[in-house]
Amino acid sequence: MTVWTAVLATAAGCYLLKLLGLAVPARLLDRPAVRTFATLAPVALLAALTAQQTFAHGPHLTLDARAAGLAAATLALWRRAPFLLVVLAAIVVTALVRLA
Repeated sequence: MTVWTAVLATAAGCYLLKLLGLAVPARLLDRPAVRTFATLAPVALLAALTAQQTFAHGPHLTLDARAAGLAAATLALWRRAPFLLVVLAAIVVTALVRLA
């Protein structure tokens, strides 16, 4: 399988998933449990992706500069800083830890 075959197969799969989403009956989407799931699932997936990208290095768990940057961003969010300041704090702390 070439890379382009994989790309085209993935694109076709995504398109078919979109079509499947359009075929779901409206009465199913109006249920409170489905609405709650649709609201919370992207947040959970983003949190899992962030954790995996921050703490995983191959099959191993690691704590490095990325973890310090995430901690700085978490602290800035907890202090209700604007989003740009949160990102900037994470960048600066990560860079400083890598320089040290």
